[in-house]
Amino acid sequence: MNSMIHLVWLVPILPLAGFLLNGLLRNYLSKSLSGTIGCLTLLGSFVVSVLLFLDVKQPGFEPTVISFFDFISVGELHIPFAFQVDQLSVLFLLIITGVGFLIHLYSTSYMHDEEPPHFARYFSYLNLFVFSMLLLVLGANYVILFIGWEGVGLCSYLLIGYWFKNIEYGNAAKKAFIMNRIGDLGFLIAIFMLIQQFGTVSFDTVFSKAHGAPVHVLTAITLLLFVGATGKSAQIPLYTWLPDAMAGPTPVSALIHAATMVTAGIYMIARSNILYTLTPVTLTVVAIIGLATALLAATIALKQNDIKKVLAYSTVSQLGYMFLGLGAGAFTGSVFHVMTHAFFKALLFLGAGSVIHALGSEQDIRKMGGLWRRLPITHITFLLACFAIAGIPPFSGFFSKDEILAAAYGMHPALYVVGVLTALMTAYYMFRLYSMTFLGKFRGTPEQEHHLHESPAAMTIPLIILAILATAGGFLGIPEAFAKDSHWLAHFLAPVFEGSVSLHAGAERTTETPELLLMGISVAVALIGTIWAWLRFSRKPELGEPSGFGKLLANKWYVDELYDAVIVRPLNAVAKFFSGWFEKSVIDWIVNGVGKLTLYGSRQIRLLQSGQVGGYVLLMVVGILILFLVELFVKK
Repeated sequence: MNSMIHLVWLVPILPLAGFLLNGLLRNYLSKSLSGTIGCLTLLGSFVVSVLLFLDVKQPGFEPTVISFFDFISVGELHIPFAFQVDQLSVLFLLIITGVGFLIHLYSTSYMHDEEPPHFARYFSYLNLFVFSMLLLVLGANYVILFIGWEGVGLCSYLLIGYWFKNIEYGNAAKKAFIMNRIGDLGFLIAIFMLIQQFGTVSFDTVFSKAHGAPVHVLTAITLLLFVGATGKSAQIPLYTWLPDAMAGPTPVSALIHAATMVTAGIYMIARSNILYTLTPVTLTVVAIIGLATALLAATIALKQNDIKKVLAYSTVSQLGYMFLGLGAGAFTGSVFHVMTHAFFKALLFLGAGSVIHALGSEQDIRKMGGLWRRLPITHITFLLACFAIAGIPPFSGFFSKDEILAAAYGMHPALYVVGVLTALMTAYYMFRLYSMTFLGKFRGTPEQEHHLHESPAAMTIPLIILAILATAGGFLGIPEAFAKDSHWLAHFLAPVFEGSVSLHAGAERTTETPELLLMGISVAVALIGTIWAWLRFSRKPELGEPSGFGKLLANKWYVDELYDAVIVRPLNAVAKFFSGWFEKSVIDWIVNGVGKLTLYGSRQIRLLQSGQVGGYVLLMVVGILILFLVELFVKK
């Protein structure tokens, strides 16, 4: 066993310890101590993750499974509580703990107005969230992965509804929780099918036996796994919970959208790349659903005026890109985009939090403008993140997005065309957001303008670090068209995806020229969207209510209203029926009838206790006779 691999248990256990300390001692800890515990436990996890990475990147490293104990043992089924340390899991450990630590540090200042018990409760939830995600990516089988999967679902409910006295926020938390349970049912059924087909859920055994399994069974399993991914990673039709998740504190939005939860579906499919390679039908479904989600969410983002809602729909759209990459066989490209997206999306959300902090909780971009002078650090870091998400070279999003688009072109040119159209809209709505927030004249109240100030160091330092990562992170995956053997991430992840090499080969360019041409087209389109929005909204921002087709987009294609009419209201009507007539007329009648019957029986039985000796003697004689008769018939 490698030198540091045996320390892998420390990575999840440290945030778990932070959760327990802050959760159990929340009434006794000061705010500074609560924040210190929350941050240091995650910093410790990050340090251990770096040590693991240094071991894993050594030449000749073999994936290591560390089994701690038997979690389930029934008959011939044995499911160990085990961790798998390999290139994919370690990369996700670095993303989760690194970006997660910066979000924790940012939170110490952003949440400073919270009272000590609630401040500690907030950090305990954050630590539990990170613990669950770490458990998810470290699990060596689908059951341990599923435990972490459910854990992040629980924590999203706790954090989205953190301000639980607000009914609207509580409803948003319930919506996220319930919609995720719908997807999770598909995941759970897939696990049972894996047990039935392979007799195990361990990754190494399942993947080694998968080549001999019937294709129709593998197709059913992978489609059900994808159903789980559509819920967790907010794809059509289970995407509507994610924009409502903005109800929680802004750092929570950054944690959900950048480092945890929504990337779980991408990780699960990337981890299951062998199964998906063997089921081309499922890959096609994944690509089409991903691209449709990317396009739909991008159209909605064009007309949103809440700064966090624009970023939320951009997350849904970028996740669609990742699924497009997975469906096209670009597993490395999708994981690459997970990494770069973690950098620039965390930066965008934390930058939005800095703006909201400066404006006294204002989130409507129509009431902002001209902030670049008063918030210089927030402004420049936010601008860099916008360049990254728009795919402008040499920022990180350019490298990962174009790798996915190239794979999509290899699958079918139509997928590339729609992907480029989505990239145009991405650049447009992001620089609409940037221009209306930071450029032009300030449109808020005089009181807001008087109190405008840059955020404290605990908030700006994470912004600066993330801005550096969002700017330079793409150089870990320089395309082969630019320089041979320059894609470091592809080489690093090659052992994880070597079983899918044939699918990768089908998605590669045969020459360098087409790939460079495809990149040139996507960059030109992104620049057009960027310049168009910059010139349009810096001079004349949209201040009125949208009309016509814009109103349709502003109302999110009325999908929420459709779900409400088709699903929510009928279910509520059924619930009212059961809680109204059925409960009162049937359930209450049964319950009350049992009570009345008991009382009646008690009243009748108590008459036996009359106090008359003659009656007791008579009953005793009758009892003896009954016993004699029973004895007589038993002997016969």
